[in-house]
Order: sequence, then C-alpha cells, then structure tokens
Amino acid sequence: MSVKIEKINFSGWENSIRLSNGIIDVVATTDIGPRIVRFGFEEDANEFNLDPKTLGLKGGDEFRFYGGHRLWHSPEDRKRTYIPDNDPVDWHEIENGIRLIQKPEKWVNTQKEIDIVLNPNENKVRLVHRITNLGAWPIELSAWTITVLATEGIEIIPQPNKDTDLLPNRQIVLWPYSKMNDKRVYWGEKYIALKQDPNNETPFKLGINNQEGWAAYIRKGHLFVKRYYPQEDATYPDFGVSFETYTNDWMLEIETLSPFTKLQPGETIEHIEEWELYSDVNVKDIDESVFEEVVEKYCRRKF
Repeated sequence: MSVKIEKINFSGWENSIRLSNGIIDVVATTDIGPRIVRFGFEEDANEFNLDPKTLGLKGGDEFRFYGGHRLWHSPEDRKRTYIPDNDPVDWHEIENGIRLIQKPEKWVNTQKEIDIVLNPNENKVRLVHRITNLGAWPIELSAWTITVLATEGIEIIPQPNKDTDLLPNRQIVLWPYSKMNDKRVYWGEKYIALKQDPNNETPFKLGINNQEGWAAYIRKGHLFVKRYYPQEDATYPDFGVSFETYTNDWMLEIETLSPFTKLQPGETIEHIEEWELYSDVNVKDIDESVFEEVVEKYCRRKF
C-alpha cells in the first residue's frame, strides 16, 4: 500500500489535507492551526472530538477550543498559552506525510511545526512536534501535545513500577478542581483508569511520571494507543510529570510533554508521538485483569 495525500473540505474547513493508507486516515486543516481534526479507520468514526460550535470557523482574535490534536507550550499561562490559532498555516509534502508550519507567534516569538507521517502498511502514525525560539533571548518551555478524544471511553494509564527500594517511585499531581474521590477515576494496582462521562461536566485532571511512555483509550470497540518517549532524569513542568490527562462532559484529553528546556535564539525543541488504532477491543467497564490482557497485546512496547 501507499500513502494517499489529497485536499478536501472537512466540516467547513475548505483547505484540509487528508492522508490515508487504505486502513486509517488522518485529516489536518490548514485554515487554522497547526491542528489535526480527524484520526480513525477509513469510512469509520472520528476518534477525536471537535467542538460543534467552532466547526469551519477561522480568523478573528477570539481563542477557540476547536478540539482535535494541537501543540502548545507548557507551563500553562493564560496569556502565552491561549494565543488564538485561527490563522492559516503553510504546509508541504514530506515522505509519506505532510509538514504543517505555523506562521510565527509574534507576541511570544515562537513558531510551531507538526510532521504527520503515516505508515504505508499499518495502522500507525508518527508525529514530530517542533517549537522554535524566534526571539532575541532564551526562553524556557516544554512542548505540550494535547489530543481531544470523543466521549464515552475508558482511558488506561500505566502506574510506575520501578523498584526504588526505600524511595518513592511516582509523582501524581492534581489540579485544584480535581477530587480524589471522583467516581470517574479508578486507582488500581497496576493502572489508573479514567472514564469519560458525558453527564458529568465537572473537570478532572491528573498528571503522572509515566515511565512506560504510553496511554490507551478504549471506545466502542476501538483502541487508541498514544506513545511517547519520557526521559527518566529530565526535568518536567507541573511538579515533574511528563503525562497529563483531563476530562469533562464533552471530551477526554491525553497529553504528553517534552522535558523542560531552555531554548537559545534560533533553537528548536522536538517532541515525538506515535499513534496506533485497533478494532474489536471490547472493554465495557473497569477491570484490571481485562486491562492487563489489552495492555500485553497492544500497548506494551516489544523490544
């Protein structure tokens, strides 16, 4: 098989680019962004969620939560982080994929890029996220990638399992609005699970030092696996976590972060993710023994 790249109109964004290989497809819009607005099996449901109120919108100074997959910089800041991404982005083809190139963010003097590379023969996508310092002095940041997934799924997050003898082996961080007794969260021996509930609008967010470098989301028989490459001895934002997740009533986010880095003028930080999608994975409720079977078959890296 080969990768097909074509221009399409996606939900009112007329200048969208679709990549497909006969198994899965990915759609990125160039009317705004950089942002990926679809990922799924061909002719099947979108695994991502999009805000229906913002479909097809572009331009203007209002910040919009479009949904899909986006690239931010951390730590989160109300002014710097929430700069609108409503303007067109440049793009060109690369081998088996495309590169999205944002116009420079003038106030923060950074520029974002995302390479989307589709495996020609498998249900896999590789993404290379870049942020470049265009300013005249160093800046410190972490590349922060956020994937907004559709409702009514169950997320599986591996618990750190490194034997550290008498020392602690994990950091779990919570935000002011997060409640330890939230019924959507399962604190298991090997895994943390988070259920997306469309009837619960209360936000919940947690972060963890995800040593295995993956998380999974099971929804309506499909399994989305998101991988990244955490560095054990690196410094990360938000009390030192490389992985974060957030949910409310309309979506669930899987978020990964690069190490906290000081970028000199002209320097670029890169952050790599790999996505996989599987069908016929049926997990209806939280069950750690079932999770273990799914993880062993689909999630754990085989070296």
